[in-house]
Amino acid sequence: MGMNITEKLIKNHLVSGEMVAGKEIAIKIDQTLTQDSTGTMAYLQFEAIGIPRVKTEKSVAYIDHNTLQTGFENADDHKYIQTVTSKHGIYFSKPGNGICHQVHLERFGKPGKTLLGSDSHTPTGGGIGMLAIGAGGLDVAVAMGGGAYYLAMPKVCRVNLTGKLSPWVTAKDVILEVLRRLSVKGGVGKVMEYAGEGVKTLSVPQRATITNMGAELGVTTSVFPSDEVTKRFLDAQGRGEDWIELSADADATYDEEVTIALDEIAPLVACPHSPDNIKQVKDVAGLKVDQVAIGSCTNSSYTDMMTVAALLKGKSVHPDVSLVIAPGSKQVMNMLAANGALADIISAGARILECGCGPCIGMGQAPATNAVSLRTINRNFEGRSGTKSAQVYIVSPETAVASALAGVVTDPHTLGEAPLVSMPEHFMVNDNLIIPPAPEGECVKVVRGPNIQPFPKNTKVPKEIKGGALIKVEDNITTDHIMPSNAKLLPFRSNVPYLADYCLTPCDPEFPARAKAAGGGFIIAGQNYGQGSSREHAALAPLQLGVKGVIAKSFARIHMANLINNGILPLVFVNEWDYDNIRLGDEFVIKYAADQIKGAVEGQNVMVTLVRTGEEIPTRLNISARQCDILLAGGLLNYTKEAK
Repeated sequence: MGMNITEKLIKNHLVSGEMVAGKEIAIKIDQTLTQDSTGTMAYLQFEAIGIPRVKTEKSVAYIDHNTLQTGFENADDHKYIQTVTSKHGIYFSKPGNGICHQVHLERFGKPGKTLLGSDSHTPTGGGIGMLAIGAGGLDVAVAMGGGAYYLAMPKVCRVNLTGKLSPWVTAKDVILEVLRRLSVKGGVGKVMEYAGEGVKTLSVPQRATITNMGAELGVTTSVFPSDEVTKRFLDAQGRGEDWIELSADADATYDEEVTIALDEIAPLVACPHSPDNIKQVKDVAGLKVDQVAIGSCTNSSYTDMMTVAALLKGKSVHPDVSLVIAPGSKQVMNMLAANGALADIISAGARILECGCGPCIGMGQAPATNAVSLRTINRNFEGRSGTKSAQVYIVSPETAVASALAGVVTDPHTLGEAPLVSMPEHFMVNDNLIIPPAPEGECVKVVRGPNIQPFPKNTKVPKEIKGGALIKVEDNITTDHIMPSNAKLLPFRSNVPYLADYCLTPCDPEFPARAKAAGGGFIIAGQNYGQGSSREHAALAPLQLGVKGVIAKSFARIHMANLINNGILPLVFVNEWDYDNIRLGDEFVIKYAADQIKGAVEGQNVMVTLVRTGEEIPTRLNISARQCDILLAGGLLNYTKEAK
């Protein structure tokens, strides 16, 4: 029986386990990436493991999130990352060089390789045929030390693309259509593998847009074949030697299949406050727009920006609209400046931002009170923009420009004939903002600023786990709710004690104080708890506050792994109605905790006693034998050090 692309990639990197959906497997990691929001903690954890030099083929640290330097904190973290990576064999991409996913696609990604990144949009690399997975920083630290990455063998869903895109319909509209059909929970435990005749009509940047925003489905990752289109892209980057062909066998099988007719898609928009709240642009047309932001790791490629420049040339942004544009990399910015497109963008009245994440994560350009902001980003969770009352809509660059010119949401078809923008034969290559590490053996002093504080560490599981219900939250609570990531808080990514005072405050401002007063306890949650970012701080901040477990109806993949890695129990209600019967402040006891955790590996329920009634609430703890040992040790760091 033939194999699909996902199975080939996993088989070529399989260290242990059985390739049966749902079973735990371990894979070798070829490359890693970090960004500064999560990277500072990842390198502190790597240092704590005590391995002198990374053992991957290539590891790269990017500075792209925390680039607003309103105080010493961000600059100090940048200096720490630059020195610690130099010492341990990791390449360093300086501030201004661009967004990790855009730059990695341009300069480092290789078809057929595995990539583990401490950012949930790492699957961007699937656009060139990588098995690229987002994970918590501690998982990345272990991978840099040569450890395998453990995950549940995913199901593989074939997304069959037919036809080709109509004018004014984009790759962004393709992934919005997939989200419309499957929802933000529809990809959990799956890889979306793109196939069909429509694939060859899509460029690498278009493919990368689709795999990037595939993260919003909750998938393990998404992947495209590596074909002649991929080869042309790598040739144009001067990296033709990195290309290999990668395709599914003719008789490959899949667990599921979805068919998308590219020529039947219309321009789409994700409405507030979820990436799967999809409507056609024409159904939202006429809504007054206050701000438009073009960029992010989803839509900041050279071809995206050239399209934007062509549409803006000779025109003016509507007087009531603030248009901000952030190219995804220095390479893109350089090429726009050299060919005159940047002048067309500036002349139209756009504000040019640094090559970085910026508005997508609320790091600058927060909208006005109650403003409508159209953005080419991947997430529009409430408050993520930096303004809780703002209404953020996710659109393609074409729809963004049409709306910025008109002052209201506008279907791009109104602009007339779509511009023809082709991929360049040669990209401008200048890697002077990528700093190679010091040669092995060279002495490098690691510089640590005063903002870098020790991170919390858990202890071995006690005989009984006791605590109260500290907070009760609804479905689809995101990591932005659990650990906000705005411009005021992002500089404190290396200071977990400070951040903990803001944990879950978007849901309940009193939560941190309540957790401290109680000496810790439990979080009670609905479906899909922890969706969104890979940020490990969404587990570290609760750990700092003494949280012992989260009892939820279901969990998002990366956050559940992060909880386990930090020794926090991710318990799932067997009977969802038990959620309704729990009150704030209810006390719980898990008796014979270690024995119950061990029993969970065999499928036994973990019984949580509700002290108020004496009732035992059955919960599932979906863990492997290895994850059981991690929990018993008090987290992955303790487990890894014990295993050395």
